[in-house]
Amino acid sequence: MTETGLPAIDPLLYRPVILRALEEDLGLAGDITTNAVVEPDARLGARLSARQAGRIAGLAVALDVFRELAPKVATEVQCNDGSDVEPGTTLAVLRGPARPILTGERTALNILARLSGIATATRQAVAAVGSYPTRVACTRKTTPGLRSLEKYAVRVGGGLNHRFGLHDAVLIKDNHIAAAGGLRRSVERARGALGPMVRIEVEVDTLEQLREALEAGVDAVLLDNMTPELLRDAVGLVGGRAVTEASGGIRPDTIRDYAATGVDIVSLGWLTHSAASLDIGLDAAPL
Repeated sequence: MTETGLPAIDPLLYRPVILRALEEDLGLAGDITTNAVVEPDARLGARLSARQAGRIAGLAVALDVFRELAPKVATEVQCNDGSDVEPGTTLAVLRGPARPILTGERTALNILARLSGIATATRQAVAAVGSYPTRVACTRKTTPGLRSLEKYAVRVGGGLNHRFGLHDAVLIKDNHIAAAGGLRRSVERARGALGPMVRIEVEVDTLEQLREALEAGVDAVLLDNMTPELLRDAVGLVGGRAVTEASGGIRPDTIRDYAATGVDIVSLGWLTHSAASLDIGLDAAPL
């Protein structure tokens, strides 16, 4: 369980990520520097520490990188995912064979820094919304192969996950509408194919399209690339008849203006495609 009350991410979801990342780094020859410099029986203590303030996410994943290389690496966790830390905070201490600790260092740090950066950016976006009831969500604009981890980091930061993929929710976008021959026809075809139990969301960028979507009986509307002023009019037009979501070019420094319109959800691709990695390091420590 994380500090934010979320269940820990299942290793089945991230072990393939660890294996691919290690394969990418080790290649065919392995860690030629460590293997040349460090004796096979050498032991090492090391400390994972935050070098800047932020919210931690992905610590268990990072530690499993070392365990994948050597099950005998002992880990002592000193803070959990969801912890807000200051520079210098020790996240975990490692003790064991020196070679696997040194070999796994960069892969573990890449994962931990990336996920912690996303969690930190999400926390900042949620804080910027303040007392408004608007919820913050991510999008499918994720790093290929890392979606489950990046969306987990968003939740650790206090955000919501939008659909995980094309397989778990219906979102009819502008290109679907163009290919299908119109908004109403798109909704009718989706409803006919999927039945009444599946929620349908439609992307619109004008009030005229919004009226058409509402007349078609959609469950949610994605109000795309609207100014806060136009978004306020759109939310008023919906009047609670559908869930409202704003998206398109919204950033943590502008999100409060959008939340003030009364929209239900603000989704930010920024959280997963532009959030900066948190600075985290690994340093040798006495055994």
